[in-house]
Amino acid sequence: MGAQLRVYRRRIRSTKSMAKITRAMELIAATRITKAQRAAEAAGPYAREITRAVSALASRVSDHPLLTEAANPTRAAILVVTSDKGLAGAYSTNAIKEAESLTQLLREQGKEVLTYMVGRKGVAFYRFRERPLELSWEGITERPTYADAKEVGATLMERFTQDSAEGGVDEIHIVSTEFVSMLTQRAAAHRALPMELEEVDAAELVDDKGRALPLYEFEPSAEEALDRLLPQYVTNRIYFALLESAASQWASRRAAMKAATDNAEELVKNLTRQANQARQAEITNEISEIVGGADALAAASAGSE
Repeated sequence: MGAQLRVYRRRIRSTKSMAKITRAMELIAATRITKAQRAAEAAGPYAREITRAVSALASRVSDHPLLTEAANPTRAAILVVTSDKGLAGAYSTNAIKEAESLTQLLREQGKEVLTYMVGRKGVAFYRFRERPLELSWEGITERPTYADAKEVGATLMERFTQDSAEGGVDEIHIVSTEFVSMLTQRAAAHRALPMELEEVDAAELVDDKGRALPLYEFEPSAEEALDRLLPQYVTNRIYFALLESAASQWASRRAAMKAATDNAEELVKNLTRQANQARQAEITNEISEIVGGADALAAASAGSE
């Protein structure tokens, strides 16, 4: 067997082994997408209701310090959600690019930006480029829990309630990946605090069955209810962002592993074709040598006679 043929066969074996690994990772990601989707869907109704309740409170209280935008905001916090592991395509890269665009925009507005990072990939990206991070969390992106979101939310709320002169922030932004479908995941940025109140149309005051949405009465006061609900609102926003990011991460990993498996299978076909051509060339060369040797022997015998 020639040296070239041995190289081809060794590459075919290694590529087949790689295809088995990527195929297994694709199947694992496919099973975990469903669980992540269910978790995000289960958290959706509570997220919508608490947002509706806080919006109703905000309409009653116009001068709450957690809702009123600073006259001259000087500092903003950005929470960026990336992944703890690689092999997920452009999932973490897109989130980091969105965070960098938001950072640039805030700096152009004259604000100092403090970055909080979730996920080892984002932490490694910033540390390699020697960019400052206020705080980071690792190991929670694949299966986030409400306790994880509560820890992150408490840290951001503590910084938001501080005075700007003492290092507090005037705004909190969340950069995460929205799960649109199995094939589409979109990195997006949203401002969590201060809340952005939007005008509501009359059609939005009824549910899917045409029933009027409930009106709220607050006791003992709207201000005290808002003090209680706002930290829960921020925590829930973070929790829902973590859940959607987890589903997006698994979907992106599944697509990346499927592409890797398809490429490996295509490479095996090309290498097999090249190995067959090399083997045929060796056989042709061997036949030529045999025929040439036989002709030489025949010519020598004829000469001796």
